[in-house]
Amino acid sequence: MIDTLDAGTIAALIGLFGGIILGLAARLGRFCSMGAIEDALYQGSDHRARQWGVAIGTALLGAFGLMGAGLFDPLATPYLGLKWYPMTSIGGGLMFGYGMAMAGNCGFGALARLGGGDLRNFVLVTVMGLFTYATLNGPFATLRVALFPPVQATEPQGFAHGLAHSLGLPIVPLGIVAGLAILAIALASPSFRKDRKLIAWGVAVGLAVVSGWAGTSWLSLAAFEAEPISSHTFAAPIGDTMFYLMTSSASSLNFGVGSVTGVIVGAAIGSLFKGHFRWEACDDPRELKRQIGGAALMGTGAVVAFGCTVGQGLSAFSLLAYSAPVTMVAIIAGAALGLRQLITGFSVAR
Repeated sequence: MIDTLDAGTIAALIGLFGGIILGLAARLGRFCSMGAIEDALYQGSDHRARQWGVAIGTALLGAFGLMGAGLFDPLATPYLGLKWYPMTSIGGGLMFGYGMAMAGNCGFGALARLGGGDLRNFVLVTVMGLFTYATLNGPFATLRVALFPPVQATEPQGFAHGLAHSLGLPIVPLGIVAGLAILAIALASPSFRKDRKLIAWGVAVGLAVVSGWAGTSWLSLAAFEAEPISSHTFAAPIGDTMFYLMTSSASSLNFGVGSVTGVIVGAAIGSLFKGHFRWEACDDPRELKRQIGGAALMGTGAVVAFGCTVGQGLSAFSLLAYSAPVTMVAIIAGAALGLRQLITGFSVAR
């Protein structure tokens, strides 16, 4: 394949494969970070949160299994290779979570709904992509880099690697134990264990993340030019996809473009399969204004936090990066604050 296709195209195909699985999981398996938070806070159900735990546990087992087989070097990823600033995870996560509540979706969820025909999410995806690039390379980039310069870390920025270094323990077994522990916690609920559909799609999501690490690791060794080792995230790749659509003759395909495209394709297939595909548009200007503001916050917050619910909550978590749990707690807190504002307001009962 390397002989007939360039490395960027192959990376995009790897991303496309995993993205389709994620899109199908969103539409057929109800996999959604915003939905999981809403269910837990207001519906009294933790099943979709536990589904997320199954995805994390599966991704952990797969990623550390690849490390043990010598097929994946996590230190080549920015999650472990770049210096971690706690304030970026907290500030960016809060911003992203609050924006997610205002928009009603994260970037991944917006792509999945767009694949189902919801044109309101076309606006969300476009705005999020614009603000992602504005923060990554545009007018906000100078301030971001001045406050939190992206520098190579002197030691791996991950729990398993840190414990292995300080206690003299092997890295891979630590990750495997962590993955099994998270799976055990997720599956501890008897009622959740009966919902085999949610469990199966949680496993599929975890394997999609692993497919990104495995495929791009293989490509980085097989390609003549350097290719980044990546897995799924939906912040910068949305901007990359927009940029590629506008300037394909001056830019190239990459893993992120394939991943974004795959989610839309997978979601469209899943929606058509269930008979749920329908064109929808926003008929409330106030709602659209709120959603646009939320998308802008998500695009900015995701770059500051170095990832979204999928990038930090799954891909970074699969490596036990320091940033992953901190960012996810901040995202959940921001989303809870935003949902409270939308549902009950901030007035204090007397």
